Amino acid sequence: MSIRKFAFSLFALTALALPAHAKEGGGHGEAAQHWSFKGMTGTYDRAALQRGFEVYRQVCASCHSLNLLSYRNLADLGYSEDQIKAIASEYAVMDGPNDEGEMFERPARPSDRFKAPFANKKAAMYANNGAYPPDMSLLAKARHGGADYIYGIMTGYADAPENMTLMQGQYWNAAMHGNIIAMSPPLSDGMVSYEDGTEGTLHQYAMDIATFLTWAAEPHMEARKRTGLKALIFLLVFSFIMYGVKKRVWQDAH
Repeated sequence: MSIRKFAFSLFALTALALPAHAKEGGGHGEAAQHWSFKGMTGTYDRAALQRGFEVYRQVCASCHSLNLLSYRNLADLGYSEDQIKAIASEYAVMDGPNDEGEMFERPARPSDRFKAPFANKKAAMYANNGAYPPDMSLLAKARHGGADYIYGIMTGYADAPENMTLMQGQYWNAAMHGNIIAMSPPLSDGMVSYEDGTEGTLHQYAMDIATFLTWAAEPHMEARKRTGLKALIFLLVFSFIMYGVKKRVWQDAH
């Protein structure tokens, strides 16, 4: 294959990959939103991540866990070491056994995992009328559409159509598969007051929590993209060098 054909193929594959990546989402009616982290050079918006963490901490954490995250991971969001220690200390975790062989509670440390809202799955189901609130650590990767899906669920609540009868504890949601969901609408305008002064609207909450949960599922995404771009540049440069070598070696062949 000539260097021109190789370079054209490489650029064509890259061009095809970009729109496919941008169209992720829209699984069950949720509209695709603009996300700073989409595309080959996309990055996380740190301000949105911190606001999303506020939404999670004040609203979602009462039911949903983040079992794969530790408090020290909040450094990726721009929090300082002292801020992380202060956030962790707000929670009490079980530790031990102590010298007397007994378990005890202590303030959480940055190295501890996020504290789960319930002691076990049975307790979580009992507190939620038999429905189990899923762990949110990998939610953005586990659901088709990722951030768009989460945004769609947060904003998709509406009155059920006249021909649909919902049972007690059920709600109609445009983005949910089958349109029936057991979780009551978790967010509404003015529910969370942002420390940075951003207006607290349902749209803003949904955007920020979707951004935060995408980061929770892919905390190393930015590093992965940087590595991929470096590899792509290396392959292009290497291809041109090898083409030059080939021309030099075979210049007297004819």
